[in-house]
Amino acid sequence: MRAWQLHELGDPIKKLELCEIPDAPEPDAGQVTVSIEAVGISFPDVLQCRGEYQIKPSLPWTPGGESSGTVSAIGQNVTSLEIGDKVMMLGGGLIEQVNVNEMGLWKIPEKVPMEKAAAIPVNYGTTWFALHDRAQISAGETLLVTGAAGGTGSAAIQLGKAAGAKVIAIAGGEEKASQAKLLGADHVIDHQINTEWVDEVRDQSGGGVDIAYDPVGGETTHNVRRCMAWDGRLLIIGFVAGIPDLPANHILLKNYSVVGVHWGASLGRNPQSLHNQMKSVLQLAGSGEVDPLIFPPYEYQNGAQAIQDLADRKTWGKVVVRVG
Repeated sequence: MRAWQLHELGDPIKKLELCEIPDAPEPDAGQVTVSIEAVGISFPDVLQCRGEYQIKPSLPWTPGGESSGTVSAIGQNVTSLEIGDKVMMLGGGLIEQVNVNEMGLWKIPEKVPMEKAAAIPVNYGTTWFALHDRAQISAGETLLVTGAAGGTGSAAIQLGKAAGAKVIAIAGGEEKASQAKLLGADHVIDHQINTEWVDEVRDQSGGGVDIAYDPVGGETTHNVRRCMAWDGRLLIIGFVAGIPDLPANHILLKNYSVVGVHWGASLGRNPQSLHNQMKSVLQLAGSGEVDPLIFPPYEYQNGAQAIQDLADRKTWGKVVVRVG
């Protein structure tokens, strides 16, 4: 079978190779074989290729932290799945088949296409954890989302609306601003048109936002902090534009909290939380309240290009690669 592999750290387009590797073995007891059909690509895939992530990958390494596919073989003692079931998972990646413990899989609702299912686990798991566990979001609060047409930002709009919040979205360019509006944001600001958008956010939120969801970082975070309401919660999701230095005096004077969101580490401390998050998200997916925004999917032979395009910020929504 084929797999995209990294044998040397560097830019994805230069270092990733489509390789022939041995087929997956027969699944052990409690495992199933999944034929991968779609893979979600996230910014950590870019960082891991370059060796810039918190943990460097063991080489050779296959990117892709979330996948969807079809169960094609079943090991002994498997009780919850059958051959032909459509499933999604954390892991898998840009490889044609993997063996997975049945407890690490979730059945995909009938209405959800494979490409969209592959866009759910990381972005919506991260965002559910951020909004509900870390920010304790309540109906009627105001939520500011930066990078609103990106993978995590688009998830934040939908989960924020599902929680009953008013959502103000920041996106760059007409196309991305339109996508944020289609996702359900109550008010969208194109930061390429209004580069000084803090006053507009304050006007739309009645003086400040209760929760800010910021996957961008850099100078954007400094604008976000100026938008915070008294007792607000600024969620630190990521640093695509760099790591900001936040002034402690401003945090004190405005009485808001800066809240770290390390979803991956949280799962190690509370593994059951992942299943609770996915159960909630999949219920919303079944009702249509969760409908991932995905960039036009890449074909398998263009897997390295997909990751490079994400690195170069040429995409919007979730980047997905078709495998099967």
